[in-house]
Amino acid sequence: MPASFEDFQNLNLRVGRVTSVRLNEKARVPALVLEIDFGPEGTRISSAQLTQNYDEKSLLDRQVVCVMGFEPKRVAGVKSEVLVLGVIHPERGTLLLQVDGEVPDGEPVA
Repeated sequence: MPASFEDFQNLNLRVGRVTSVRLNEKARVPALVLEIDFGPEGTRISSAQLTQNYDEKSLLDRQVVCVMGFEPKRVAGVKSEVLVLGVIHPERGTLLLQVDGEVPDGEPVA
């Protein structure tokens, strides 16, 4: 069944800034634990499989697009509170979605 426009509007998509990065050492597939600042929406944690294309230096202070409002999911011992959005390319791995220019942290995506 196709999603409706109302389904899309019910998603809480926001831009946040990565403030810390560490390896999720318990993950079966290499993953990074990101702390992301969403400004007035607060700070959230996410475990994301990004190690093929990103490291701490390339992610720190970077703005990312995330889905907020899902139930937290336990990922290899980490309470992942937001879903970081990216494209999963079959040969290049996960490539992050990004905004074309700086915006305030916590800004909604429409």
